[in-house]
Amino acid sequence: MARALLLLIRYTERTAFERPLTSGVAYAVRVLHSEREQFEEQQGWTIKRMDTLEQNPVHEDEYNPEALEPSPIKEEYAPVIFAQDTISHVVSIDVLSGKEDRENVLRARASGKGVLTAPFRLLKSNRLGVILTFAVYKRELPSNATSNQRIEATDGYLGGVFDIESLVEKLLQQLASKQTILVNVYDTTNSSHPISMYGSNVSDDGLHHVSTLSFGDPFRKHEMVCRFKQKPPWPCLAITMSIGILVIAFLLGHIFHATVNRIAKVEDDCRKMMELKKRAEAADVAKSQFLATVSHEIRTPMTGVLGMLDMLMDTDLDVTQQEHVRTAQDSGKTLVSLINEVLDQAKIESGKLELEAVQFDLRTILDDVLSLFSGKSQEKVELAVFISDKVPKVLIGDPGRFRQIITNLMGNSIKFTEKGHIFVTVHLVEEVMESMEFETLSSSRNTLSGLPVADRLQSWARFRTSGQDGPHSAISSSLSDLVNVIVSVEDTGVGIPIEAQSRIFTPFMQVRPSISRTHGGTGIGLSISKCLVGLMNGEIGFASLPGIGCTFTFTAMFTNGCSTNSDHKNWQVSNQLNSASSEFQGMTALIVDSRVVRAKVSRYHVQRLGIHVEVAPNLSHAFSHVSSGNTVSNMVLIEQEAWDEDLDLSALFVNKLRNFDRGTPPKLFLLSNSISAIKNGFATTSDYTPTVIMKPLRASMLAAALQRAMGVGNKAYYCNGKLPDLSLHNLLLGRKILVVDDTNVNLRVAFGALKKYGADVVCADSGKRAISLLKPPHNFDACFMDIQMPEMDGFETTRRIRKMEQNINDRIQRGELPLDADRNVSYWHLPILAMTADVFQATHEECQRCGMDGYVSKPFEAEQLYREVSRFFHSPEDQNS
Repeated sequence: MARALLLLIRYTERTAFERPLTSGVAYAVRVLHSEREQFEEQQGWTIKRMDTLEQNPVHEDEYNPEALEPSPIKEEYAPVIFAQDTISHVVSIDVLSGKEDRENVLRARASGKGVLTAPFRLLKSNRLGVILTFAVYKRELPSNATSNQRIEATDGYLGGVFDIESLVEKLLQQLASKQTILVNVYDTTNSSHPISMYGSNVSDDGLHHVSTLSFGDPFRKHEMVCRFKQKPPWPCLAITMSIGILVIAFLLGHIFHATVNRIAKVEDDCRKMMELKKRAEAADVAKSQFLATVSHEIRTPMTGVLGMLDMLMDTDLDVTQQEHVRTAQDSGKTLVSLINEVLDQAKIESGKLELEAVQFDLRTILDDVLSLFSGKSQEKVELAVFISDKVPKVLIGDPGRFRQIITNLMGNSIKFTEKGHIFVTVHLVEEVMESMEFETLSSSRNTLSGLPVADRLQSWARFRTSGQDGPHSAISSSLSDLVNVIVSVEDTGVGIPIEAQSRIFTPFMQVRPSISRTHGGTGIGLSISKCLVGLMNGEIGFASLPGIGCTFTFTAMFTNGCSTNSDHKNWQVSNQLNSASSEFQGMTALIVDSRVVRAKVSRYHVQRLGIHVEVAPNLSHAFSHVSSGNTVSNMVLIEQEAWDEDLDLSALFVNKLRNFDRGTPPKLFLLSNSISAIKNGFATTSDYTPTVIMKPLRASMLAAALQRAMGVGNKAYYCNGKLPDLSLHNLLLGRKILVVDDTNVNLRVAFGALKKYGADVVCADSGKRAISLLKPPHNFDACFMDIQMPEMDGFETTRRIRKMEQNINDRIQRGELPLDADRNVSYWHLPILAMTADVFQATHEECQRCGMDGYVSKPFEAEQLYREVSRFFHSPEDQNS
């Protein structure tokens, strides 16, 4: 109906010049009384009655449609939902409550033809007029359809309004001559009491001509009487007058005939548009089903491939074999990533992409992304991240989608950058808008690597008008809790050609033709990122200079997680860093780096560990700082570039630290990108070798390196942000877990993955087998359930298990069954986690409806597995505490 109405609006706008004698077109929809409340709520107005206005007409200046009374309760209504500007005052008026309109509407829908009202005073203008009415049907009806069939199929009513006085006057103007012609138009349906529709009632005995008018409604009859105002004309003028009268009659008939044809065409176009809309919706559903099926069929064997490769890595392999397995794993993960991108694009097109609202540590996410790309970056390319202290420690939003945006942008930079740097910065929007520090940095060559970059201010400029006035996050929170961050990804790559910059966010579009491209990809990463940024109530833009590089910038709205009371357990790096921070409390570090931006990055990472940091621009200042004795530094971190500037001074500095005469000498660390550069640099420093910390810097890696060198703490920390096997082993050790899957390879993969972490695993190849094993009482701690299985899928299996558990719980509450003596279980509810390759939102929702507790997509890894089972299990340390 919305599409049909839109078509009607466009039609009336575009064909107004073809209907110069039509006062207006209106559309009224059929509404049953049971639908009235919902209809009025959707429209935002009450259905008004027309009969009171017909009985008590008002002057045009006094007319106020808002003052009309609501339509009384009836079986059905016909409120006007669209009308042209000339008759827009009739919108919301129920035409079935008017005498003339009601009769017209009922006859039109029962007959299937256009019908004409008797002459009546039009609303507001109070001029004499008629309305030509057609019924609009939901479907095409046969020519021999009965009245009841037509009434049942009626969807609405289309009416054309004709102001009789204006109509005839315009015709007379077109036929004007030296002789004035007087015209009278009568409705002669009742021959004994004709109704005057136009003209004066002054009698004239002069020559006159009477002709019959036909407006297409066989029920009503009309006549037109024409005469000269002066004396009878000469015979030739009489002939001319007769011809003119015939022309007028012909024009009037043609106008109504053309109107009937036009309205019939609109009705036919509406039916065609509705049919096309149904086809488009069906095609969209078919496409989604196809993508879901193809995704499942591809991801299922990929689960076996990646799972077996992971198990193969745990066997005794030589270095060459391990490298081959890693290459196969990377290729498999790339394939899964491409599948996910295509599915995300399908979700975006169907409007089904939704965001989560959970607590997350933004700094940890960027550490993880750096770990992901650290092995892919070349030695000549430096990766770095800087996050402003003003950005809260914990935010509420969708960490997975935020990570996806950063990964897409950094992935593009990695592809097209061969030297220089890739630098990610995160600030608050208001912080960037108020500070001029960044303008100074970006306008000079004082960048992370010393190479020029695309001016980031150009990519920030379009956000300057947004500030905090844009749309707010969908998360329910007060304005004071909203956090608007701005993220920039800066690189010194090849840049984007000027001619390609306009299509950079277009799906499946590449900067260069596939033949000339040297890098792969689907071409939808940036378009998906733009959509995700929009869902986060942000904007995305870029600045690019060919041969210089690109700077992509986006904003995103989150909620401040530090201001909310939550029992959320964050098992990632941030908690480990809190422990590390306490071990480094009170320590002081000296960073030696001649580049301001790079020193700022190093300082950011070291300060995250609770260490006080001072900066020296070169080794000479560092030498003076250590010699002065004013401040005792526990560690000195020297950038590789500063170390190589003067190797003699480096050796002198090392000797100074070796002969330190005021207690324990500070530990010496070297920050470097290249292993080969380190070896060359140590050749001239005799027997003293500083501890090397490889970049890019990440909190977990930096903490581990400092702990080993400083002899602080004995705890195991995450390596590059990854979960150690020991944590998952402690969580699953001794747990009895049932894995249900109809594919033997998937069972072997899941069995091997869970067994690896100490779980007692039992496998079932069907839903029926799972039900028999999970009938209370049983000893299982959790169940991983495949969704798509033959005979009985995972949804139905889960529903039956929950029903079985509910029956047992009800009998326990009624005292019909005793508690389980061994496990002392008073309420049975086994954690069931969906395990499937289908990643559509509809699958998540169906999992919740059938009673599942979580969701693990195939292929799954240790971090994902931990994230799900940790909500139900606790490690022995947690239980003791």
